[in-house]
This record gives sequence, structure tokens and C-alpha cells, in this order.
Amino acid sequence: MVNDKMRVGLLQFAPEFLDPERTMERLKASFEEKLPGADLDLLVLPELSNSGYRFTSEEEYLSCAETLGDSSFIGFLAESARRYGLYIVAGMKEIDHGELYNTAVLVGADGLAGSYRKIHLFWDEKDYFRPGDSGLPVFDVGPARIGILICFDWAFPEVWRILALKGADVICHPSNLVLPKLCQQAVPVYSLVNHVYALTANRTGTERDLTFTGGSVIADPEGGIIERASADGERLLVSTIDLRLCRDKNVTPRNHLFDDRRVSEYGEILSES
Repeated sequence: MVNDKMRVGLLQFAPEFLDPERTMERLKASFEEKLPGADLDLLVLPELSNSGYRFTSEEEYLSCAETLGDSSFIGFLAESARRYGLYIVAGMKEIDHGELYNTAVLVGADGLAGSYRKIHLFWDEKDYFRPGDSGLPVFDVGPARIGILICFDWAFPEVWRILALKGADVICHPSNLVLPKLCQQAVPVYSLVNHVYALTANRTGTERDLTFTGGSVIADPEGGIIERASADGERLLVSTIDLRLCRDKNVTPRNHLFDDRRVSEYGEILSES
């Protein structure tokens, strides 16, 4: 990392369903092929990268779940982070005191640096996962501050704004998207209205009755798409980002995205009806 510049990337790929060992073997090979020379500071992988997604039974939901303090997947990510000199954000299945969470971890050379549990559960996730209870943390990664959202969290503008208000420069968004185009169209808008960078790392492939939409994107604070992947196939997207752009929240000399908020008029958003 140099001054206010940062090299970020995301890897679009399909994990091996319920086979974390094979997935880690494939990721290791992909890292060896793609990461040397990429000079990344931060890499984002998709949601539930250690397990796949389309589970249909309690046994499958529990399979591959690990505690954060004793996780072979986190160990693999830490080893990779040390080898390539970067931080990695990746989705995984977490179990904690018998409760199952759809979690994303931030891992550096020294191991686990933070985690986020998905708040907004999608479709059948509600049958076995518990909604996240760890809030919306922001983490320091070199000169940048990053927040994390997971997949269906994209549909709720409140969480994007909270992370931006907490100082997030970059919002990492591990995903297993199946609704065509919707998220990929929305993410650049969230980047624009919050003046943040967003890294949506989606997966590809088909599991049972679900086909994942790919189309991973890196979006900039002006609502532009810096990099976009195709709908299928493994792809590493890389970009150098300028953190000064996301820290300037002015849209005109007299209009500031945060200072111009009229919080006293927003009380109705807290209603659950």
C-alpha cells in the first residue's frame, strides 16, 4: 500500500459443494496462477466459499461448519495472506455454541482479523442460519477502512449507509447471487450515494436447482463500474483505487452527502410496520 492508493481484487469462482478440502486445493492452485504479480493489498472471495450453498437438509447445513477459533479454512486463508502479503475477505459457514451463521471473515498474515455475520437471510437460509448479531463492524486494513456485507444484505440501503457513516472506504460484498442483474445494478448506485468503493465477489456455476449469476463487479465512488466479470467462469478482477475519492463526500461545494442529512425527518424508517 502506498499513500492513498490501494490494490484491491476479487476472485469469482465456484467452490466444490460440501468439499472444503478440494475447494482449498483449487483455491491454492488458482492463487498460485493468478496472484503473483497482481500486487494485491485486499482480495475478496464469494459467500460460503468453504462449503457451497444449496443445502437441503440439516445435515448438509451443519456440514463444513467451523468455529472461528479452530478453522482449517481460516488457517488456509492466513497462510495465503502471508504468502502473498495481503488481506482476504471470504464467506464461510460458522458454528458458535451450536448456532449456525452465514459469516464472512477478514484474514491477514497473523490470522483472523475480524468477522461479520449476515443480517438479512435469503430464502431457505432462514430455516437453519441465525440472523447476524455482531452488528456492522468496520476494520482497519492498512490505510483503508473496510466494511463487510453478505449477498442479500445488498437490498437494504440502511446497512450501506451505516458502514459509510462509520468511515468505511471500501465495502466488501461476498455473494452467491441468483436473482439476475438486480444486485449488480444496485451496487454502483450504493457506491455513488455513499461515495465508497464496493467489491461484489459473486460465484458461478449451478448447484441443484440454483444457477449463480456471476457478474462480479468493482464499483467506484462515482457510481462507475471499474471492472466487471462475465456471468460464468473463474475470473480475478483487479483495480488500483484512490482512497481520496471516497473520503470526499461533497457532491457540490455546498452539498455534502452526510452533513446535509435531515436526521430529524427520518424517524419513520425505524418503524417495523
